[in-house]
Amino acid sequence: MSRATERPRRVEYSESTRAALVESAITLFTERGYARASLDEITGRARVTKGALYHHFGGKRALFEAAFEAVEIGVVTRLSDVMPGENDPWEELRAGLDAFLRVCLEAPFQRIVAQEGPVVLGYQRWYDLGERYTFGLVRASVQRLVSTGRIEGTMSVDVLARVIFGGLASGAATIAGSDDPNRTSVEVGEALERLLRGLRDG
Repeated sequence: MSRATERPRRVEYSESTRAALVESAITLFTERGYARASLDEITGRARVTKGALYHHFGGKRALFEAAFEAVEIGVVTRLSDVMPGENDPWEELRAGLDAFLRVCLEAPFQRIVAQEGPVVLGYQRWYDLGERYTFGLVRASVQRLVSTGRIEGTMSVDVLARVIFGGLASGAATIAGSDDPNRTSVEVGEALERLLRGLRDG
């Protein structure tokens, strides 16, 4: 076997090992929380060694961050499907809000992103990662509203996008911490809808 053939196979194995660890981590962090999910359980479920885990992530916190990012990437993918940037910008923003509220009811997002993310990663890192993913969609949507004249005035796109993003993050945390997430999701949706109506009608 040539080196040219051997290396891609090693890379493919390495990538599949990493993916298995992240998938296992998402499942166990969701079910048990960060503190109660052991590395032995995570590696056992992924069918890899602890050495492989430390090779890819260095430790539990780094693995949690990778799980967090994987969940966020999945959210962005789903929101991008309903916010392609090709239709009425208001309708896309509302569709994105509806999709986000559905995500907020899902266990991996609630546990890993909304509840444990700020605690395990620290608030600043948690916020920075949120900005890396969801914030980009929010900002692009607000930019379209301003560029097409759907929002009038001279308000900064960045400021407005951050206010909306903050509302989404706060809403997600409120839903995740609620005794009745479904009811709270409706209430959060109504509050955010009022915010959007104010921007549109103002």
